[in-house]
Amino acid sequence: MTHTDIKTEGWISKLPTRWQSYALLMRLDRPIGWWLLLLPAWWGIILGANGAQGMMFSDLRLLVMFLVGAIVMRGAGCIINDLWDRDIDSQVERTKNRPIANGDISLLEAGAFLSYLLFLGFIILIMTSGITILLGVLSLVLVAVYPFMKRITWWPQAFLGVTFNFGALMGWGAATHYINLEAFCLYAAAFFWTLGYDTIYAHQDKHDDEVIGIKSTALLFGDRSKFWVGLFYICTIILLALTLVMADAGIISFVLLILPIMHLIFQLRNWDIDDPMNSLLIFKSNRTFGLLVLVPILCAQVLPKIEEITGIKIPEISIPHINF
Repeated sequence: MTHTDIKTEGWISKLPTRWQSYALLMRLDRPIGWWLLLLPAWWGIILGANGAQGMMFSDLRLLVMFLVGAIVMRGAGCIINDLWDRDIDSQVERTKNRPIANGDISLLEAGAFLSYLLFLGFIILIMTSGITILLGVLSLVLVAVYPFMKRITWWPQAFLGVTFNFGALMGWGAATHYINLEAFCLYAAAFFWTLGYDTIYAHQDKHDDEVIGIKSTALLFGDRSKFWVGLFYICTIILLALTLVMADAGIISFVLLILPIMHLIFQLRNWDIDDPMNSLLIFKSNRTFGLLVLVPILCAQVLPKIEEITGIKIPEISIPHINF
């Protein structure tokens, strides 16, 4: 059976034929990518705003800006990846019908569209804070280099984790105009999350990758992949819990971490490492995990307002803050 994650049906099929190719180039048929890029940024915005004076439920403007930015920059990142990998993609079952690999879009057309998306991303970026602009520019260097990593290291998923989760730092910086230890802890949590879910994703292509010489943690870990992904997910939860403690979230927020924990257990129990379609489904379920993480984070926003109204003090655990 042909295995591909390209979706040409649905709303994509309603577009003019030429537009369909550009929509597929941006992966607009697969929103999971921009969700996974966006959610750590929303974590950072909301948790950062929790400590900012006068901000309730964070800044809605920032949430919307990062939503648009995630869609635009995920599309730009996909084009950069496809330009790097055009020869490889044509040899992999899942990717051989991507618009650059199959010739629907020329290199010149892809470059022009990439420039347009980067310009849109820049316009959004300059409407944020100075620290966010600096982080955004730095992230572009990592985005440009990332596709090369699968050629030289067994750990391209780790490099993706470093690159893909700059949104956690950028969101925090946009809400607070500084980066502190909590922000770095949140970033580290997102890093291990990506290391786990992208290892799952890589299992779709492991047979093709092995033939053409592409490296991945899926090939590195082999049959022990579940153990390693579980270990990465444990690190994710520990770091998320530590972030909540450092951000002075209440005990209720801490307890609500049980929701994303249960989802990660569900993933590991139901993941078949030898079934490409199952790996894709489990990978996509990480949007649910990211949304569940928002529950204790939002609780950290809501509880102080309840305390203010009711006068009831909810216990919390505090440790010193270190700002950079």
